[in-house]
Parts: sequence; C-alpha cells; structure tokens
Amino acid sequence: MNKGTLIDIGVNLTNKRFDKDREAVILRAQSVALSGLLITGTSVAESQKALALCQQYQEDFPYFLYSTAGVHPHDADHVSIDYIEQLQQLAMQAPVKAIGECGLDFNRNFSAPAQQLKVFSEQVALAAKLQMPLFLHQRDAFEPWFNILSPYLGKVPAMVSHCFTGEKNELMQCIKADMYIGITGWLCDERRGQTLRDIVSLIPLNRLLIETDAPYLTPRTIRPKPKSSRNEPSYLPYILKEIASITGLDQEEIAWQTSRNAEKVFNFPTMKELA
Repeated sequence: MNKGTLIDIGVNLTNKRFDKDREAVILRAQSVALSGLLITGTSVAESQKALALCQQYQEDFPYFLYSTAGVHPHDADHVSIDYIEQLQQLAMQAPVKAIGECGLDFNRNFSAPAQQLKVFSEQVALAAKLQMPLFLHQRDAFEPWFNILSPYLGKVPAMVSHCFTGEKNELMQCIKADMYIGITGWLCDERRGQTLRDIVSLIPLNRLLIETDAPYLTPRTIRPKPKSSRNEPSYLPYILKEIASITGLDQEEIAWQTSRNAEKVFNFPTMKELA
C-alpha cells in the first residue's frame, strides 16, 4: 500500500450516505494516515458499484481503493440465476480482492434461511475455485455458518470473520480454524460490546484486522462527538486506540501488524513494493 499505517478492511463506500462527499471522505481517510480502503460488495449491483469506485478514483488515489464481490445474506432472496457467473466476472478484475460479504444472518432473516444457506455455500465454493479469500458475515447462525466453512478450511487463501461480535467459544473456534478476526467500533460501545471487550485480548496479533464498517457502527468514544451519526474511515484510529487501551499493546505495533495482515490476506501491494 502507499504511505500510511492503517488499512480499513470494511467500508460500505457505495452507501448513499456518502453520495454528497465521497471524495472528501477518501481525503479525510488519507489525512489520518490510512493507507488503503477495502470497499464492501453486498450484492451483484453493489459489488459492481464498488469496483466502479475503485476504477473511478484509480488515478487520483492510486493503490488506495480495493473492493470485494459478493452477496450479503440479506440479499440472498434476490439473486439472479447467473449471479455466481457475474461474481466470477467481477472477481477477475484487479481491484477485487475477496469474495463477500457473504454468510448467514438468522437474526433478522431478511432472506429465507434455506436460501441464505444455498447462496452462502455457492459463494464459498466460488472462493475455493478462484482461490480468493472470503469476507464473512455471521449473526445468530454460528453453527450452520461454521459447518459450511469447515470443509474449506485450508482450501481458500484466507477467511475473515468480518465485524466479529461473537462469544468466547466462537472466537476460539475461529482462531483455531486460522481465521482472521475483523474488529469494528462495536468494541467502543460498552453497552452492547462488553462481551467483545472481554475477549478481544485473546485474538493473536497476527490474526487481527481492523475496520470501520462505515457508515455503520460509529465509535462511541469519539470526542467531541461528531455532529453526524455517520461513520467514516477517518475514524479508524479510534478503534485502534480502544484495542490498545484494552489489550495493553502499543498502538503502533497494532497498526503495523494489522496492516501487514491485510496486505497478506487481500494480496495488496506492500509498502516495500511501492517504494
């Protein structure tokens, strides 16, 4: 990546809440020493938009924007017959670095559980076929989620448990399976994030990734409190600071290691390669 110390591996930059000032959001991210953003694809259409953003800003922000291609469980009911072929075509493009956001969400069930299972399984198989990492979503569905992934452990380059909010036994199962763990501003919320705060120290540094999941999950630790509730990549340092505060690790060490993890997982160009 280009100069900087932090990489945000989960940004919903296609979200309409960024329509009015998307370029300014990118500039603010760079101003706080971020060296890259991974834009999340949540449907075929959103994955196409994510890729288009990478291409649109390629000259102005070289080696800064990358994307994923996938179907979120909320969108599983709406896939077309050829959606896997469409995702495969997107995955052939250089900025696209992972299959996802894909997984299971039995908390809200915006899509039928049976259809979620089918669409998730097909995307996991696609990642194995293309030898690409998986960017994973899971909520209130850990056992069936892990059961689908288990046959593919060691058969895809990496698995990332995006926006991890689970319990200790789930975390340990993911770590034992060599997954990477994405930590968001959920950690900065003592009201609903206490379970995560209690176990974040158990994540090995070489398995840790950090992300904003912007425009969602704005860190509650920001002072002064921002006027808008919208989260953005420039707030990533608040998550880094909270991890350091809880674990006792040095912020620079966390920043350095999570950036190396991101480069490895998503095959980003390294600082050394760009020097």
